[in-house]
Amino acid sequence: MNIMEITDLGKKYKIYNKKYSRIIEWLTGSNIHDEKWVLKGINFKVRAGESIGIVGHNGAGKSTLLKIITGTTKASKGTVKINGRITALLELGMGFHPDFTGIENVYMTGQLMGLSNQEISEVIPSIINFAEIGDYFYQPLRTYSSGMNVRLGFSIATAVRPDILIVDEALSVGDAYFQHKCFEKIKEFKELGTTIFFVSHDPGAVKNLCDRAILLDSGQLIREGTPVEILDYYNAIIAKRQADYEIKQTSGEGKKFVTRSGNKEVQIKSVNLNANAIQVGDLLEIKVDIECLKGSVENPTIGFVIKDRLGNEIFGTNTYYLNYNLGKIEENVSKCVVFKLPANFGVGNYSVTVAVHDSFSHVSRNYDWWDQVETFQVIPGDEPHFVGVAFTQTSVTTTTTNKFPVLKEGLE
Repeated sequence: MNIMEITDLGKKYKIYNKKYSRIIEWLTGSNIHDEKWVLKGINFKVRAGESIGIVGHNGAGKSTLLKIITGTTKASKGTVKINGRITALLELGMGFHPDFTGIENVYMTGQLMGLSNQEISEVIPSIINFAEIGDYFYQPLRTYSSGMNVRLGFSIATAVRPDILIVDEALSVGDAYFQHKCFEKIKEFKELGTTIFFVSHDPGAVKNLCDRAILLDSGQLIREGTPVEILDYYNAIIAKRQADYEIKQTSGEGKKFVTRSGNKEVQIKSVNLNANAIQVGDLLEIKVDIECLKGSVENPTIGFVIKDRLGNEIFGTNTYYLNYNLGKIEENVSKCVVFKLPANFGVGNYSVTVAVHDSFSHVSRNYDWWDQVETFQVIPGDEPHFVGVAFTQTSVTTTTTNKFPVLKEGLE
């Protein structure tokens, strides 16, 4: 049985170029606006108890689709047929009153969910137990941290099992411990037959939680299938395109704050990577072009450091440690040095710092140090799911342990 049917769904917004255009249009009856379709021609069906992952880059239309399904936004075209009660975890804590206590907000939110006061009173113990905020439950919400708001919001929303549960990146601001509890709760609902719509940029969570995935791009449903199929396509095509766009956007003005120092006897002319987005374990090439600008330099050292988005150094080396001799570089002579290494890094964004100096360190004689000269994105490949900043091939085996008989006391 289908619990939901989406047919030719579309959503458009009116775009006005001038401040008073809306009023002029209303008074004159003329159309002076542009139309922007954020969703167009969406069709799919959902069986009862099925878990659906909604995948797509920012602006693809995921949140708009969920808002139409929950009824908070009206569709411009098409129909949505739903059989069952929906609970949506879109923005946890939205609608809470800061001057009300936690328990008062529980009753207010529960009533908005259609629960009676008696039903709310029956689930309050489970809400208190799940939220784990202690005596703050009886304090005004203005004294809560953002994490405590998330805890209370999720606990209220999941106090009663719905027919359809919608989760839109609502758990990304919670702490790791509470995120674990929330995912266990969602899995429990799934096992009990709740239909789940799950929007997340975490491929591991989508693969683990969902039976099917839908890929949205520019407001259109471009592919649906198993989570593995859809995420492979998304990571290989959509993520690369998005990474190229983001890197181009930050390649101009965004780099004027980058640290660069040195006496420029030898100067870094350019640094290029073989890809802006690369799958875990694939070959990463860092090409460094240098030029001697003053006199001649004997065997300069070229090195690089890869840093994560927080600035932590993940890996670095140089030609000195690699026992690679560049020889003497004469004035106005250029050379190109290419480093090749497997991108055995965790999924995420990284920057590359490059330097040319004398000997093993830049401290004694620094020719040119260029911080964050390039950035790249690591996306999932075919490797098993893992956590952390480094990937290493891992095998697992099992053996049987023989149990030795226990000798009875006094037995000779």
